[in-house]
Amino acid sequence: MSSSAKRVYAARLAGLPLFDPAGDQVAKVRDLVVSMRSEASPPRVLGIVAEVPGRRRIFVPMTRVTSIDSGQVQTTGLLNMRRFEQRSTETLVIGQMLDREVTIVGPGGRDEPINATVYDVAMEQGRTRDWVLTRVAVRENAKRLRRRGQTYVVEWRDVRGLAATEGADTQGATALVHALNEMRPADAASMLHDLPEERRTAVVAALDDERLADVLEELSEEDQVSIMAQLDTERAADVLEEMSPDDAADLVADLPPETAEILLDLMEPEEAEDVRRLMSYVADTAGAMMTSEPVIVGPDATIADALALVRNPDLTPALAALVCVCRQPLETPTGRLLGVAHIQRLLREPPSELVAGVLDDTIENLRPEDTIDDVAMHLATYNLVAAPVVGENGNLLGVVSVDDLLDHMLPAGWRDRALQQDAGRG
Repeated sequence: MSSSAKRVYAARLAGLPLFDPAGDQVAKVRDLVVSMRSEASPPRVLGIVAEVPGRRRIFVPMTRVTSIDSGQVQTTGLLNMRRFEQRSTETLVIGQMLDREVTIVGPGGRDEPINATVYDVAMEQGRTRDWVLTRVAVRENAKRLRRRGQTYVVEWRDVRGLAATEGADTQGATALVHALNEMRPADAASMLHDLPEERRTAVVAALDDERLADVLEELSEEDQVSIMAQLDTERAADVLEEMSPDDAADLVADLPPETAEILLDLMEPEEAEDVRRLMSYVADTAGAMMTSEPVIVGPDATIADALALVRNPDLTPALAALVCVCRQPLETPTGRLLGVAHIQRLLREPPSELVAGVLDDTIENLRPEDTIDDVAMHLATYNLVAAPVVGENGNLLGVVSVDDLLDHMLPAGWRDRALQQDAGRG
């Protein structure tokens, strides 16, 4: 084990790449698994929950970890690829300890017990080479205004309320939400999916609408419907408004019809109109797959104007690769499409030039009734990552991107597909 790995905090460990002996990244760290003993005895760290491609979670014993430093985790030997299943005697540090309400007692100049909330936990390697939890980072609960938010890093033995499930009923979600906010939406969705139901409910309640929308877009249909059922109708409508119209339309279509209608009525009229329009197309056609919010500029826009729009960090890389040029109005589904400009061409031209001068109008556009195979062949034939969809009068209806296509081509339930092997670990 690397000598530089003296004390490692769990929240900072989450998301780090995990490398095999050959130096290839094979997984990402998601959590730590510990065996609880008692309030006075530091828990032994059994291993790491790691996520391999396909969002499958596996167990990596700490005996296989050779170093934790420089923002990465090194392992030795072959990894057991069986799906991780938490045992009743095990506790997840990030998933179950963060945000726990605890009491701080013992030495350190504290005359009376302090009520606090856990926001991180540290592990260290002892003389026996075992890793154990040794420190708990806590934030004091509001008591007097002058002490609001005071933080401490205390010894494990000075903490009461972390053993077994003690204090779970009052567990919040602030620290875990902070960790989720640092992850990519797909990674946050994977962690949310694997949380115990009551913990997931607390996290969903604590996430802001925009972040929850981003995470929902990466979850399976079953998880989406389950989470929407937990929300009151007002918030559910707000979250739908934050989602991409095509993803919102797919989700609304999976809800009971009466619930769907209530939510659509609560949404802002313009947002609801986009969703209703996308829902009107036949499933697995260009119309049903497209997004109604592509990048659009007028013919008098400069290349600098177009590049400023594609820098929007909320755009997917595929949507940012294509700029649609339309006559007024500059919105779907009424603007008349003049042509498209590809990001690669825009980057080669002087910023002061007009976008209209670099249009690609040589490729036939997609129609809303085109099938999923038609869309796949179109993108493959012309080496595109996105393509416009137009109506009978040449008006721009939306854009289909390669990620939209893959979402519809992959098997149902691909986001959380389980391993074929039996669960468990040796």
